[in-house]
Amino acid sequence: MINAADLPDTIPVFPLPGALMLPRTRLPLHIFEPRYLAMIEDAMKTKHRLIGMIQPRETPVSEKRVGEKRLQAIGCGGRLTGFSETEDGRYMITLSGISRFRVREEVQGFAPYRRCLVDWAPFARDLGPTEDDKGFKRPQFMDLLGRYFTAMNLSTDWDGLKEAEPELLINSLSMLCPFSPEDKQALLEAPTLDTRRETLVTLIEFALRGGADEEIMQ
Repeated sequence: MINAADLPDTIPVFPLPGALMLPRTRLPLHIFEPRYLAMIEDAMKTKHRLIGMIQPRETPVSEKRVGEKRLQAIGCGGRLTGFSETEDGRYMITLSGISRFRVREEVQGFAPYRRCLVDWAPFARDLGPTEDDKGFKRPQFMDLLGRYFTAMNLSTDWDGLKEAEPELLINSLSMLCPFSPEDKQALLEAPTLDTRRETLVTLIEFALRGGADEEIMQ
């Protein structure tokens, strides 16, 4: 288990639109770009083996600069806990979510990948025990989820969902449901499990009412 004192001030970051990782979850990734292959190799040489998942941020045309996109202010650090290499040199990895962080500034240097100076302090709770959601009403939530999965033509292990603890259920759905990058960021930034559940319910209800696709309910 990683303690707050073990978290480094500077970490490599992997900007990936729509990818969400949360504390105490696992995120599988397929790595093939040379700069991110180098990032994985460098991370494995460190004691903490931490990589920050973060989303690129859309910026107005007037603010766009030549080069790489700006980053969201908040991401989540994950420990490299699974690794395998394919015959053609690609990496299949698993990151285990440790804690969210706030970007203080991007670090310039000679690494081919991006690095950031980060602040973990605002999310000290992420390093604590599993969160509970005292307002969670499983029957109503599962009914809503069933209607959503039917409308979106999604399948899942319903028995597993019915038995999952609230944190695992809510966080896993936040990661897996096909929401926009902006919606994923809102789920990441939710300060507590109950506010994340409320955000998740709002997004599902919006989709069922039509959302961006007027034909979902027809």
